[in-house]
Amino acid sequence: MTKLLTAGVALFWISACSGFPALAEESIKLTIDASQRIGVIRPLHGVNGGPLNYGETLDLGARWRELDIPLTRLHDCEWPGTDVVDMHVVFPSLKADPAQAASYDFARTDDYLAAIAATKTPIVYRLGESIEHARQKRHVHPPADYDAWAAACLGIIRHYNAGWADGFHHHIRYWEIWNEPENRPNCWTGTDDDYYRLYATAARQIKAEFPKLLVGGPAVGATGEFNSAGEWEPTDFLRGFVQHAREERLPLDFFSWHTYTNDPLIYARKAHAMRRWLDDQGFAQTEIHLNEWNYLPDNDWGPMLAKDGGQVRADWYARMAGAEGAAFTAAVLASVQDSPVDAANYFTGDSGPFGLFTRDGVPKQTFHAMRAFRLLLDTPRRVAVSGSQDGQLIAIAGTNDARDELTLLISHYGGPAKSLEVAWENLPWNSATVCQVHRLDERHNLVAEEPQTLAKDSASVTIATSASGVLLVSFKPLPAM
Repeated sequence: MTKLLTAGVALFWISACSGFPALAEESIKLTIDASQRIGVIRPLHGVNGGPLNYGETLDLGARWRELDIPLTRLHDCEWPGTDVVDMHVVFPSLKADPAQAASYDFARTDDYLAAIAATKTPIVYRLGESIEHARQKRHVHPPADYDAWAAACLGIIRHYNAGWADGFHHHIRYWEIWNEPENRPNCWTGTDDDYYRLYATAARQIKAEFPKLLVGGPAVGATGEFNSAGEWEPTDFLRGFVQHAREERLPLDFFSWHTYTNDPLIYARKAHAMRRWLDDQGFAQTEIHLNEWNYLPDNDWGPMLAKDGGQVRADWYARMAGAEGAAFTAAVLASVQDSPVDAANYFTGDSGPFGLFTRDGVPKQTFHAMRAFRLLLDTPRRVAVSGSQDGQLIAIAGTNDARDELTLLISHYGGPAKSLEVAWENLPWNSATVCQVHRLDERHNLVAEEPQTLAKDSASVTIATSASGVLLVSFKPLPAM
């Protein structure tokens, strides 16, 4: 059923401005109204991890600058052999004196953060430990001394923000306390109350010394479910966490959560429900951070967790990184624009198995989806787009400040190939138009098609789509001769 998305987002995937005959089995119409301005396209293409990878043999900094990544979260850095960021790396012994610089080992993390700083990407620093899938858990336990652990957090903040211990002034605003404490035992071996105590101890000490910094959590993976009435029901862990924060008057500057799924619309839906819930609980000023998200093929973790996964696992990762995952990525970046999400971080922006790059630093197709979104941001003044079909096609459009360029980002996430008529109304110029398409599908990585000149009185163009992919379509007035 076709419907108008009043916020200007419609689900789409497309292939070429010139149009491929007979590829599409179905047809659909998409209409852009360039006179209906509906806000600004937000740069929500943050990531996890850093550009210095693979034992410092790979620096992806140039690619990061190409994407102009707005925010990175430091979690599972260089996973699974993490040797940076994690508390056990930076502060190896809780028996040491956190007031003494000699108690810390900053060297490798210094270099890791310096590579991020070179890209001018702001940071969310996760205080805690990376996930441990091994049977024997080494670091994801509650600390023996909560005050000492919090004091070590202060030493890390001083080093990276205040220059302490031959440190830096990275101006890191966001400090997150732990990761997925409900994910047991892989991320936390303690109880709910143990985490609530850890959060309270660290958050209070951080705010006491650095009141302008933003403290948050709980970086929860299990967020709850929607019931049969369509109402979101938070988990008991989340209810207890927010209740504890309210009763103890704890700082909660940002509320962080994670979801891996094959439904690109669930993020906006959850974010709206979380916003209402946090407001009702007295946290109306708390930011909402979706700081882990990615495509989960078939909504199934099984292939990744199978220890003898072989080709099944390889195929699963290939789908995550390929045209399917790219389409999903673009669909999410478009659909969360109208949600209360304040910051988002794709998992991951590095060369890890979930990353935007191979171990050799070759961009995956998901990187090119991010690149398409980044190019869209050159025309950030959003305009209305109408037309959708069964949640398979998503589109978002914007003009530049001079209003001499219009860009349309389209995601076709699954479903059969389609013939798409792209129509427009009220273009901000009165001349012939040059249409340029960049296409991402199974065979193309955002490849530029031959530009097409459309007559002054043209009102639409027909485009053929593939089964899954992303299109970036630009419209400009034909230059005067």
